[in-house]
Amino acid sequence: MPRAAGKEVALITGDGAATAQAVAARLGISHVVAGVRPDGKAAAIATLQDQGKTAFVGDGINDAPALASADVGIALGTGTDVAIESADVVLMSGHLQGVQNAFAISRATMRNIRQNLFWAFAYNVALIPVAAGLLVPFGGPQLSPMLAAGAMALSSVFVLSNALRLRWVAGSEGQT
Repeated sequence: MPRAAGKEVALITGDGAATAQAVAARLGISHVVAGVRPDGKAAAIATLQDQGKTAFVGDGINDAPALASADVGIALGTGTDVAIESADVVLMSGHLQGVQNAFAISRATMRNIRQNLFWAFAYNVALIPVAAGLLVPFGGPQLSPMLAAGAMALSSVFVLSNALRLRWVAGSEGQT
């Protein structure tokens, strides 16, 4: 998922270099920082932030400084209280699949917000002049206040219905 989604993955761990390299090789991770203490994890995040936005996933006490210093700190819900308090996002499960789901839900939410803003703006630009009677002198229609209020309520129903589509974002039900 990460590379396919245009994301680079790094492994930053307090474990020994041999263990970290073995895990990284199995997962296809090329950037490994091993044998670091909590302040070393935060320093590694600072270095990665020079290349762009960072998200750090952790679950332990030693991860708290890195969780706090990353652009987005993601703690696993099965982790320590310190990690959970330091994170921006807490995944309810201990599964790393939740990270992928969180990114998918975030992208879908932002797309939905942009759609709703566009349609609400277009709707209001088109119908407010009609409701105000600005088109009547030119032979255009005019809405009664009751119909204008109904049309505005319909706009709200449309925006809400569009937002409710987020329920069907892949993997969002109960896994993050």
